[in-house]
Amino acid sequence: MDFYATLGDSCARMELLDGLFRAGMTGARVNLSHTSLPRCAPLLEGGYWPAARRAGRKNAHLLLDLQGPELRVGELPRPTPLREGDEVLLGEGGVPVPKAVLDLAKPGCQIVIDDSALLLEVRRSSPSVILCRVARGGTLQSKKGLALLGAQVDTPTLTQFDRENLALAGKYGVTHILLPFVRGPQDVEVLRRELARLGLEGIQVVAKIEDAQGLEQLDGIMAAADQICIARGDLGNALPLWKLPGLQKDIARRCRERGKPFCLVTQLLWSMEQRPVPTRAEVSDIYNGVLDGASSLMLTGETAAGKWPVQAMDYLVKTAREAMAALSAT
Repeated sequence: MDFYATLGDSCARMELLDGLFRAGMTGARVNLSHTSLPRCAPLLEGGYWPAARRAGRKNAHLLLDLQGPELRVGELPRPTPLREGDEVLLGEGGVPVPKAVLDLAKPGCQIVIDDSALLLEVRRSSPSVILCRVARGGTLQSKKGLALLGAQVDTPTLTQFDRENLALAGKYGVTHILLPFVRGPQDVEVLRRELARLGLEGIQVVAKIEDAQGLEQLDGIMAAADQICIARGDLGNALPLWKLPGLQKDIARRCRERGKPFCLVTQLLWSMEQRPVPTRAEVSDIYNGVLDGASSLMLTGETAAGKWPVQAMDYLVKTAREAMAALSAT
């Protein structure tokens, strides 16, 4: 089984990378929504790969998570607190958002940001600006993902930024590509053609299931991709949250029946961004994910931005191994 960390400032020191490998990490993710391969070069060449060699991980993985068609907040000068009941402008003169959001948002629409941590209700809209009421408040930060509930956005499979980073994937040792918001097998084929053009056919393609379109096309996506990623953050925005556990189990069952490996990600140990010990619910979630057949588990903010990256990996690995032992005993 594979155990992945997301690279970021919280695990950038050599002793922490060594600690993550000692805890059982088998690979790491670079998230292009927050960085690039050239910007990560010192961490990869001077930290990650040397730590992998010291740990004896000759087959360590490096996963490149593309921007893809995901919508995100633009750059902000500083984190911005949003209080419930406040009004906030999106677009010209306010919070920068993609043009697709300005085109689609209409009065009455709801916009979720940062895995539903923030909820905005559209009051008025124009081609250049949207006036929203804050229905669920918190701190708004740059580059956080956003979604218009119930809307389907027509955006390209690969951004120019994705293509520039894919051209460097071989140089930096990328082994897997995470393709976000896969809407159908055609998205996977676009990526495969780009990889073939670059002579990188050996890289594994991992299709992230994050919205209703991906769910509807799951059979075709499974046939086209090497692996599936159950990406619960945005998937939890696409439907009522209480439906997510059953949906996760259904995707897992379908992957098992097809013999398709799948990765489970998002908030596995979310509390450990701030606490050295996880909740009972979190370790139970990990255990059940392994029993359901997950072939890999991925930490995100826990290692990229959390206070306890090595401890989080340790809990992830030890909990998963308990579940694996239970499976082998049956």
